[in-house]
This record gives sequence, C-alpha cells and structure tokens, in this order.
Amino acid sequence: MSPTPDRPLRVVVWSENRHEQVDARVAEIYPDGLHGAIRSGIEDNLGERVEVTTALLDDPEHGLSEELLAQTDVLTWWGHAAHAEVSDEIVERVHRHVLDGMGLVVLHSGHWSKIFVKLMGTSCTLRWRSEHDRELVWTVDPTHPIAQGVPHPIEIPEQEMYGERFDVPAPDEIIFLSTFSGGEVFRSGITYRRGNGKIFYFSPGDQDYPVYHHRDVRRVIANGVEWAASVRPSRETPVLLRYDTGDFFTGHGYQGAMHNKDDEE
Repeated sequence: MSPTPDRPLRVVVWSENRHEQVDARVAEIYPDGLHGAIRSGIEDNLGERVEVTTALLDDPEHGLSEELLAQTDVLTWWGHAAHAEVSDEIVERVHRHVLDGMGLVVLHSGHWSKIFVKLMGTSCTLRWRSEHDRELVWTVDPTHPIAQGVPHPIEIPEQEMYGERFDVPAPDEIIFLSTFSGGEVFRSGITYRRGNGKIFYFSPGDQDYPVYHHRDVRRVIANGVEWAASVRPSRETPVLLRYDTGDFFTGHGYQGAMHNKDDEE
C-alpha cells in the first residue's frame, strides 16, 4: 500500500496528550494540543497530497486499531511523560506494521517510547538539559529529501538540550546535527530501515517551547512524513521462503528446520 495520484498520503499523528491537560503554560503554547500543531504543520506543507488524522493515548486501543494501522501510510509519534502507559499489545501491533512497510516518524522525547526502543534494540538514552537553550540544526546531507526547503542551519531560539551520547544503533543516514549553547552536539535527524518500513527520528520539539510552531521544524516533519511513506505497492511481512534450484521467483513456505523433509514430500 502506497499513495497514488488518486489517493493522498494517509498519516496518523499520535500523541499522549498529557501535558496539555495538566499544565496551563503548555496549553497556552499549544491550545490545540501538540498533536494539533504537528498535524497542522504537515497539512500546511503537504496540502492536498496528505490526509491527516490524530490518535491519542486515552482513546480506545490508544487510537491505533488494527483497521486504522492497516490503512496508515505513515505514523508520527510524540510521547514524553506516559511511555509506560502505552500497552505492550499496541506496541507489538505498531512494530508489526512498521516491519510490514508502514512509515514511522518519531519526534523529540519519543526516543524513549516503547516502540522506538523496541525497533532500535538499545536503551535510546541521551544527555539532557532544559534551560532555554538555543539550538542550531545543521544540515549534514543537503541532498536528502528530508532536508529540502530548510535553511542551513535552522535556528531555534528556545529549546531543550539533547546531547551525545545518544545510545542508538549507527543510523542508516544522518541528515541533521544540532549544536547547543553549552557546546553539546546531537544527531538530531537520523533514519533507519526496519523490515520493509522506514523510520525518521527528529529531535527538535518540546512541550515547554513553541517549537512545533516553527516554520522550518514543521517543514522537516512534513518532509520526513513524505520520505517515510513506502513506495511498495502493498504491505508485506518479510518471511523466510525456500527456493528450488533454478527457480528464482516461486518461494515455498518454511515451517522450521525439522519440517524440511515434510515440505519436500
């Protein structure tokens, strides 16, 4: 499943929606919720090429039913205070859909989400400070689709500091590198492939600062959504198949080493 000229890109913006409910300052910065700001940024940049819906932690099944995910080209993920409240069953569901080919864009403190940690296989920890830092987001790969249409660097006047070491596997691509007022550096825009799915992690964005209203941050997220969408005609789980000598196209189901002989009979 992939978008076509006759069908827009289907995007689901997921958020835990916790800070907006309990912190008046966050609600003032993001009156429509962080998910609302992220959604509007994608819609403003991609227009009719995209169809965006939102899903929240407190929705039934966290808003991520099997039926919805099966129709989702790209899922964006923002979480911070309630990672532990995300159901393991839903994490397994999202994980399977990513391996099958659904794109995933993980934002800011989503680095500690259950789904990102599961996909990375590491702790995903980092260096952190929240003291109204200035962040400069430098483009490492100006040829990458996600970097198109953004300045070099992006200047974010107020932001939380994320710094190295960032305990993730070596990225497939490093697109952005951020620097901060304390001298720290951070791989702030990185990509991975897992199974048939593509993953983009982008760190700028925080509930305490209006970063998701920043024009260039919104453009990067929209670019990341377009990049993460699969170009494959259908979603497919990678499976192990047995191929007869000389037949490169017709694979046979594999039930395990002890069943090889049974398969041949």
